Formats: sequence, C-alpha cells, structure tokens
Amino acid sequence: MRDGFNLLTSQRVAILAALAGLVVLCWLYLIDEARQMAAMDPAMVMPSKSAADLPLLLAMWWIMMIGMMLPSAAPMILTFAAINRSRRARGQPYTPTVLFTSGYLLAWGGFSVAATLAQWALERASLLAPMTMKTTSPLLGGLLFIATGLYQLTPLKGACLSSCRSPFDFVVNHWSDGAVGALRMGAAHGFYCLGCCWILMALLFAVGAMDLVWVAALTAVVLIEKLFPAGDWIARIGGLLLIAWGVRLLLNP
Repeated sequence: MRDGFNLLTSQRVAILAALAGLVVLCWLYLIDEARQMAAMDPAMVMPSKSAADLPLLLAMWWIMMIGMMLPSAAPMILTFAAINRSRRARGQPYTPTVLFTSGYLLAWGGFSVAATLAQWALERASLLAPMTMKTTSPLLGGLLFIATGLYQLTPLKGACLSSCRSPFDFVVNHWSDGAVGALRMGAAHGFYCLGCCWILMALLFAVGAMDLVWVAALTAVVLIEKLFPAGDWIARIGGLLLIAWGVRLLLNP
C-alpha cells in the first residue's frame, strides 16, 4: 500500500513538474517578446503582417495559450493520470498522460489559428496596432468588453465551466481506451475549455496581447473560475464588471 501511495505521489510530482516547466518556458518566451517590443522605437511604424509572418504569429499565439491555459488544466490532467494508473494496476490498457495533454493543447492550437487569422484581418483593416496587438478602435474595444461580459452570463459558459470544474466526472464519462482515445479525450476537454474561455482570450485584442499584466490577469481569472469553490459566481460577477467597463469605454472613448 505504501509503495503504491509513493508511486502515485511520485507520478503527480513528475506531472506537475513537467507542466510547470512547460508553463515557465512559455512565459519566458512571452516576456522576451514583450521586452523586444518595448525596446523598439515608439516612433517606428511597424508594417502589418504579411502571409509569410503568419507561422511565427501562430507560434506566438499557441505558446501564449499554453502558458495561460495549461495551469488551469492541471487538475484534469492529474485526474486522467490517476484513473489511468488505477486501470493499469487492474491489468487494463495504459495510455501515456502526454497524449491526453497533447489533445488538449491541439484544441487550443485550433483557437490559435483563428486568433492569428483574426489579427491578420484586423491589422489589414487598420483596426489593430501591429506592435501592441491592441485595437485602435474604441468602439471595437468597448464592444469586445461588453460581448465578453454578456457571454460570461450565458448558459453555454456555465455548462462548459461546470465540466471544467468537475475533472473526475469528465474523465469517467468521456473515457476512451487507446492512444487515439486519449487524444480525443484531451481534445474534448480542450473544447470545453474553449467554450468556457475563448472570448476571454479574444479580449486580448482589446487590451493588447503584448501587455503581460493583462495576460497574467486573464490567466488568474481562468484559474479562479475553474479552481475556486465560488468560481461560477465569480464568473458571473466578472461578467457584469466587464459589461460596465465596456459601456464606459463606449461613452468615454
């Protein structure tokens, strides 16, 4: 019994260490990108992204999403690993936890593709500053805040958040054997997270994707919503505050 407990503890520590290391690497990349942006001459006019720039832009968005979303996915990943280990102990098929995590990250990779194309389109329409990645339109910024706040109050947001807040129920109800099954489960969890948080991530266009204070604040909001006991109520209260801020931006551009 003690050996099994020690093995489970070691597994949890190893997984947490791997997740923490990946998140730290992502944030170091973001900090370096922000530092390079800050070092540029403010008077310099940065041209809009060309098609050749899109792969690097996609990489930036995906790394940002990993750094922001992976911490809140840790309980789900640990739950998958624990159930998977119990199944292996009973002689049932075992699947590496990295496949579940990869499915989750692939879902956010899909969002990163959409964010990259949205940024490209907004820049070409002169609605987004290429250097700060922040909208130049007070109207668009205000509407993004209001839309985000309204979404926080919808049943879809509540349903997706409820799924994200119940790791054991999700893993048991969505279990699928094999490597493909683990990828599918991870992607399914990623899609629930997308349903919960996609518009919070889109809010980066209103506040500036290179503003790491806002990036950290949104990361904290996601963590609080998913992990704190009153996270669902905090999401609703946050929604009302976002609506109020959006109205303020529209009235005082």
